[in-house]
Amino acid sequence: MRKVKNKKLSYARYGYYFSIPFAVAFLLFTLYPIVYTVIIGFTDLKGLGMTSFHFLKDDPFRNFKTVLANPSFKQALSNTVVMWVLNFIPQILLALLLTAWFTDKRSKIVGQGFFKVIFYMPNIITAATIAILFNALFGYPMGPVNDILVSLKIVDKPVNLLINKTVARGIVIFIQTWMWYGYTMITLISGVLGISPEIFESAEVDGANRTQTFLYVTLPNIKTILLFTLVTSLIGGLNMFDIPKLFLLGGPDNATLTTNVFIYNQAFSGSYMYNRAAAASMIMLVIIAILSGILFMILDDKEEAELRRQNRQMEKKFKRRQKELARIEKAQADAGTGKGVDADAEK
Repeated sequence: MRKVKNKKLSYARYGYYFSIPFAVAFLLFTLYPIVYTVIIGFTDLKGLGMTSFHFLKDDPFRNFKTVLANPSFKQALSNTVVMWVLNFIPQILLALLLTAWFTDKRSKIVGQGFFKVIFYMPNIITAATIAILFNALFGYPMGPVNDILVSLKIVDKPVNLLINKTVARGIVIFIQTWMWYGYTMITLISGVLGISPEIFESAEVDGANRTQTFLYVTLPNIKTILLFTLVTSLIGGLNMFDIPKLFLLGGPDNATLTTNVFIYNQAFSGSYMYNRAAAASMIMLVIIAILSGILFMILDDKEEAELRRQNRQMEKKFKRRQKELARIEKAQADAGTGKGVDADAEK
């Protein structure tokens, strides 16, 4: 047994060997950039090719104040929140509808796999490809959308739709919804498939229809998955970058400017204000962390939290009892007698 045990222990080091590439990559490409970003947020680093910088000793939070007072940042933050909310609402509603459709045992849907692939496919298309596609669709003066509008007599001549703020923002919202509803649907379906089938059978026996089953059985049992979806969508939505940048460059007139596009422009477009870009990144980190914490507090399962609290209390009591028994045994051993231990243990 000792040889087998030692042999098993000898293999444990290979787990550490296999984790070395990830650890090195994490330190070089994740942890180091994060730490460096935090540092330069409190410095005067700016300009292409500069490596030297000085800490702002007179006012360490000068960059943060400058960013928060910047009208473009305020507009970018407002645009980001509005576009995320307006694309998440139809996204989650559509995903829930498709989830109810695909997971309903009473609906014999033919070709479910095919439909799931079709709905998920926009998520695997690169943002650059989608930007080129929609630029071509809304092209001016020649483009499919303009051709349809003219042929249907909706407009007399081609219109440059992408210079209209409302239209441009609406297109970005549509693209974000179209790209991500399939991913959200797959996530929700995986959560529903983890529910015990006996619960659905009991609901059916009790006479619940499909709508009642979904509202009162399915949704309460995927509350954790819904929280995960909401938080990840919040993080992704507030980090929206690729479509607004590649499709419209934040225009027209900053109508689709997001915070990430603002950070990119600060760091790499003309001014090269690395310090302000770092400060804006940290501001967004704090905003996302606070909003995520609020969502966790609002949507946390109170009954489950109470059960966890009770379990922790029971564990603490058990540990205290174990310590008391160990102390009693030690005292009796020191006194040279072992009597009474069993009686104490029984109590």
